[in-house]
Amino acid sequence: MAFSRRKTAYDEAALYEYAVGALARQMRSVAELKRLLRRRVTGQSEAETLVEAVILRLKDQHYLNDTKYATAYSGYRRENEKFGRLRVISDLKNKGVHGDIIEKTVSEAYAGVNEEKLARQFLARKRVRKPADNGQAAKIFRALARAGFTIGVIVAILKKWDVDDEVLSVLESEGPEAAE
Repeated sequence: MAFSRRKTAYDEAALYEYAVGALARQMRSVAELKRLLRRRVTGQSEAETLVEAVILRLKDQHYLNDTKYATAYSGYRRENEKFGRLRVISDLKNKGVHGDIIEKTVSEAYAGVNEEKLARQFLARKRVRKPADNGQAAKIFRALARAGFTIGVIVAILKKWDVDDEVLSVLESEGPEAAE
């Protein structure tokens, strides 16, 4: 038996409290929070006006700032997850952060970062060892591509592991599609 959730009509104060609670649990971009709030007020009259008023209030109080969000997110993904620049850019786009903000913050976060070293740290974090055959080399190639590293960095790492040039050329020709 499915339990139905009681529909609650939100006024601006109640929606604001819900938004503050959501931000307390997890940092979010403006677009993510708007989506979350819109789901709460679906079907209410003046729903969009409520959402915009709450978003504006949160921005005025500095609880919501996409630049700070993108900076923190980029730094976290680089330092803790060891993801490459391309993965962070893709994730921020999916979260609805504006392109100019993404470019600026990711460039700052990855300034002076040796991507090959970062890719090696990613592989160590995932406990990946030197490939024994071409299948394992392809698997490593795809994992590094999904993690946001450029093909040049991936090929450089695999060359140092003595992977066949023929295999590398096939993987390079597959390019980004190999990651999927």
